[in-house]
Amino acid sequence: MNRLTRLDGLDAVVAALEGVVLGKSREVRLALCCLLCRGHLLIEDLPGLGKTTLAQALARVTGLDMQRLQFTSDLLPADVLGVSVFDPREARFTFHPGPVFHGVVLADEINRATPKTQSALLEAMEEGRVTVEGETRPLPDPFFVIATQNPQDQAGTFALPESQLDRFLMRLSLGYPAPRAEREILRGRAGRVKLDDLPVLLDAERLRGWQARLADIHVAEALLDYVQALAAASREHPELAWGLSTRGVLALLQAARGWALLAGRDHVLPEDVQSVWVAVAGHRLSSGRREEGEALARHLLTHVPVMA
Repeated sequence: MNRLTRLDGLDAVVAALEGVVLGKSREVRLALCCLLCRGHLLIEDLPGLGKTTLAQALARVTGLDMQRLQFTSDLLPADVLGVSVFDPREARFTFHPGPVFHGVVLADEINRATPKTQSALLEAMEEGRVTVEGETRPLPDPFFVIATQNPQDQAGTFALPESQLDRFLMRLSLGYPAPRAEREILRGRAGRVKLDDLPVLLDAERLRGWQARLADIHVAEALLDYVQALAAASREHPELAWGLSTRGVLALLQAARGWALLAGRDHVLPEDVQSVWVAVAGHRLSSGRREEGEALARHLLTHVPVMA
């Protein structure tokens, strides 16, 4: 069997998102792919180009409970995770969950917070649970972090360390809209003004079912050869201080499965790997400017032949 049965509602989700974020079909599909893969998404771009709109649209159509958290230099880890407050009437401490206890967490301008607060998200993103005051508490399932950040050369930003960057399955950039798409936004036919019109197209149970389907996506040995060849090329490149880690290779393979699922296929093709490669590998190959990492990733892609 070469194709999966078309997942109910998946095309409608894509169409609804594309109706809000005009002219960014590839970026919309990558963001949805990231959610299907149970990954987390980092969107880096200049202010005002639709990062927050895309995040809010994703939460809206998927029916997940979303909490937006504005990261600032004075934000504390407890503001992210929660804190216990003493209740004098019951003579005990009561835990008040932080914003991280929501299905979708929008960490807006994450690189404006200090590294200590940034790291508060690490366990949550990696393990799906957090430990607060010695007690481990599970997070919702699905749990999806969408972080936005401004370019590092802007004032008042703290660069995300490599360990934090690695927790994001993908890093995207929306860029300026095409003239036709921008005209539609100016006319009020797209963008943030259309968020309230977005329907809820699925629930958490159906989303978990889609996520579970990734395990059924077949990966041939020749495809694994290609993935390993890309990883080896990154590790041997003279301009790279480090190559793609094993965790990064696993992330690439998972993202390729998600891209195949979006296409309705039950197997991964080299084109799936190539479609997600820059978004998955760019921020893992360079912790500097986004453009630098993406350029290196594209260079590797053009110099590694597809395995026969």
